[in-house]
Amino acid sequence: MPRNQQILLVSRPQGEATLDNFALVECDTPELAEGQVLVRHHYLSLDPYMRGRMNEGKSYAAPQPLGEVMIGGTVGQVEVSRHPRYAAGDWVVGMGGWQLYSVVNPDQPGVLRKVDVTRIAPSHYLGAVGMPGVTAWYGLNKILEPRAGQTITVSAAAGAVGSAVGVLAKQRGCRVVGIAGGPDKCAYVRDELGFDDCIDYRQHPDLRALAAALKAACPQGIDGHFENVGGLVLDAVMLRANAFARVALCGMIAGYDGQPLPMLNPSLILINRMRIEGFIVSEHMDVWPQALAELGELVASGRYRPRESIAHGLAAAPEAFLGLLKGRNFGKQLVKLVD
Repeated sequence: MPRNQQILLVSRPQGEATLDNFALVECDTPELAEGQVLVRHHYLSLDPYMRGRMNEGKSYAAPQPLGEVMIGGTVGQVEVSRHPRYAAGDWVVGMGGWQLYSVVNPDQPGVLRKVDVTRIAPSHYLGAVGMPGVTAWYGLNKILEPRAGQTITVSAAAGAVGSAVGVLAKQRGCRVVGIAGGPDKCAYVRDELGFDDCIDYRQHPDLRALAAALKAACPQGIDGHFENVGGLVLDAVMLRANAFARVALCGMIAGYDGQPLPMLNPSLILINRMRIEGFIVSEHMDVWPQALAELGELVASGRYRPRESIAHGLAAAPEAFLGLLKGRNFGKQLVKLVD
């Protein structure tokens, strides 16, 4: 069995996460038992939710245990199989974590699934045709309930989730306005993804300026908003929300370092009879097949061209992850583990 490399969480962040919270170790890979497979990971997914798991406080999921492999989605190939339904060479997606190899019992529900890489690149199964894409699909369809002609806004619009929200909303005939950081990201959102407009929040650093930009980009107001950031962005959106607007609350990355995120005008929820709903996509496994089918067809047909930021080598994962939390990634952040 091959030697494995792993990245462990060795301490809890105090404020911002740092490289010192992680450690790279090498270890033996255990021998396979009957019914298990050995998976060699080709790509590791880095996602904002991981920052919340690093904390010890109450959340929707148990904290990442100290001294154990960091949680994370992976796509790779079966190297050795002692399971009748899997063969060496099969491409599989799972939650292999921040390591080069994992030993998996595929009979455990939800731990491994085969994927077809003939029409869709393997890496996309961690982004547009994976958990981020399904997150976008669920929040848009089940919470925002878009109708043709309505205006949908989305923060972190150039990211893995935000880009999928916009592409799916355009498929449903909506006017879509993104919010992203920097002219390059905004150009990608408009020109490649097909959003109707994109606001560079760095050019509008306060509430008044950002709300004014939203007013210009959304002359008919906002009917639905997909939130990945929180804080100032959500406050500005609230000022432009129409009566009966819906907000799908997916992430609050502005507060992942532990500081409170007060809402400036909560009375607008009542005045506009708004619905604000948080959700965790892993609690809605029933929609995954339908969502993945639509997203897979969009990617395979070229109607959705997801952007990826790729770091190389397992040792690069912590720094790439910290960059993700600062918005330095462009599209889906991945770590390539196989040359």
